[in-house]
Amino acid sequence: MAQHAHGVRLSPPTWLTAGLRPQPAPVPWAAVARASVALSAPLAVGLAAGRPAYGALVSMGALSGVIGDTADAYRMRFFNIAVPQLFGAVGVTLGTLVYGRDWTAVAVLTLVALVSGMISSIGSVASVSGLLLLLNAVVGAGLPMPRPWWTAPLLLTAGGAVVLLLTLFGWPLRGGVPERAAVTASYRSVAAFVRAAGTPEHDERRQDVTQSLNASYDLLLAHRTRRHGRSPGLTRLIARLNALIPIVEAASAAKLRPARLGPLPEAWPAAVLALADGIEDRPRTGEEDGPRTGETVRLDLPAPTGPSERALERALRYAAAVAAEPDHAHAAAPDRLGRPAAPWVRTRRAARAALLSGASWRYGLRLALCIGLAQVVVSVLPVPRSYWVALTVTFVLKPDFGSVFSRAVLRALGTAGGLLLAVPVLAEVPRGWWDVPTVAVLAALIPAFSAKGYAFQTAAITPVILLLSDLLNHQGFGLVLPRLYDSLIGCGIALVAGYLCWPESWHTRIGDRLADTVADASAYVALAFAGAPGQDRPARPVRRRRLYRDLSAVRSEFQRALTEPPPTGPRAAAWWPLVIAVERVVEATTATRVRVEHGEPAPAPDEVAAIAADLAALAGALRTGTPLPRPDGDAATAVVEAAGPDVLGPLRSEVRAACAIASPVLG
Repeated sequence: MAQHAHGVRLSPPTWLTAGLRPQPAPVPWAAVARASVALSAPLAVGLAAGRPAYGALVSMGALSGVIGDTADAYRMRFFNIAVPQLFGAVGVTLGTLVYGRDWTAVAVLTLVALVSGMISSIGSVASVSGLLLLLNAVVGAGLPMPRPWWTAPLLLTAGGAVVLLLTLFGWPLRGGVPERAAVTASYRSVAAFVRAAGTPEHDERRQDVTQSLNASYDLLLAHRTRRHGRSPGLTRLIARLNALIPIVEAASAAKLRPARLGPLPEAWPAAVLALADGIEDRPRTGEEDGPRTGETVRLDLPAPTGPSERALERALRYAAAVAAEPDHAHAAAPDRLGRPAAPWVRTRRAARAALLSGASWRYGLRLALCIGLAQVVVSVLPVPRSYWVALTVTFVLKPDFGSVFSRAVLRALGTAGGLLLAVPVLAEVPRGWWDVPTVAVLAALIPAFSAKGYAFQTAAITPVILLLSDLLNHQGFGLVLPRLYDSLIGCGIALVAGYLCWPESWHTRIGDRLADTVADASAYVALAFAGAPGQDRPARPVRRRRLYRDLSAVRSEFQRALTEPPPTGPRAAAWWPLVIAVERVVEATTATRVRVEHGEPAPAPDEVAAIAADLAALAGALRTGTPLPRPDGDAATAVVEAAGPDVLGPLRSEVRAACAIASPVLG
């Protein structure tokens, strides 16, 4: 590391180096083995049949399937792999039809990019589908494909089918295991949250709980949408997950226990772990088998000493009772968090939203502009096999994959690292049967490196694509330097035409989203204390889950913004404490409501209205960028004194802290 002459240490900025640090993720050994077999076996079959180009195309399709296999549940994995493969087949067909027609290819690929960008905003499966639609169109327009025209889409789809078969091989033996494991993980995460109540780790554990619940609900409800509620095992798991929500609320309330009492006794988190064991340690008896019914988990709970412990005891005993209920009781019980609409209804809504969304059109147009420029550049400049330029633009400009700027930098560095791996392969390994073990080894690196970060994934994918494409164009070692040049050109186009030329301020994108969440928090405060204690309205849990999910999404957007160069990164860092403060406001609202439900005096309506108004004013200031009005401390004190005991004191403190954090930034 370099040092200044006066002894000041010079180092690259954090926003530039953040993506170069490998993430602490375990190696997915099953995915490693699956990728190795899925990419090398078709190549071996193609060589044995005297059609190495056919084998290379099947392996390319398998590579797309390996990249898209990101789900846990088997049914979700089926859709995550199969649906994008259909879009990929359409893409390569369009690309093949315009191969060698420079300006026609420019027009077609630009139009495909517009469609790809717009459908990418619908959801995760649509995002991967849009990616493969454009990627395969670019490959089809840039590489010579076997004739007739339907050969390439058929072979690429066959490669995806190979990955799908290998992925679903364990379904008959392990069907339902990922769903049960997700619910078990949520219970264990909540146990750690209960243990951390009143300790410095409380906020960190709350984030873990939010992420775990989001993952579990996404997994179960997506599965349930396709099954229409007919699976008893799935219904049991959803009931167990719903029963976890009151425990989370009670754990939030435990944060408000008097400090003199110290942390909660270990018996409370131990009880949550006992419930988790009741889900995990059940033998399979059905399709998505959950815990056996009719067996009550024995809970050894201490006598509660206050409202939060009374709430925790009640929630734990309710969860234990849910575990013992028969299947028909779960099917008849109301779903407090709501059931998703039918698949066709959700698809229609998503498509309408994509067509009418300004953000969807802006991204589609931005991607189309960059792809069009990439094709124009390679049509004018003498760049050999230059499909790689548009390929680079496509990967870099995926907004749901992270910061465009950081991805461009990481893509360039990752490609350079991948080329270093490819140099000895292309220079020393003879083409033929030696390609099979070489591809097997290189393919195994893809899932292992993908878990470490984007730059590492790029470094692993690059030599595989180079080796497979060499079987189609037979250029050998001559591919290396052109691919580096292509990557740099593609990154440059993405940075200039897809990043710098779109002056959407960070404050507009992130500030408005945060303002909407603060406004929702204001409405939640009013809803939480509406009605008499004991009358929990059905809208409360729905609003609360939506708020926590929105806050999780806002947190993710801010974390992406932190990797942007100045002024975006520093501005995101300045607002980051407010994101945490708003999370604490929502949790304090839930905790206070729980304590009121279990013995604390109900707050006066004027107090609730004053807090909701403060949050509404904060939301308005975030939207307009205007300073917050100075709080009238005397008036607030008068309201509290007139109402008696200050049950809303912790919530009011969190709201004041959020306003204090926002005031310097808003000016």
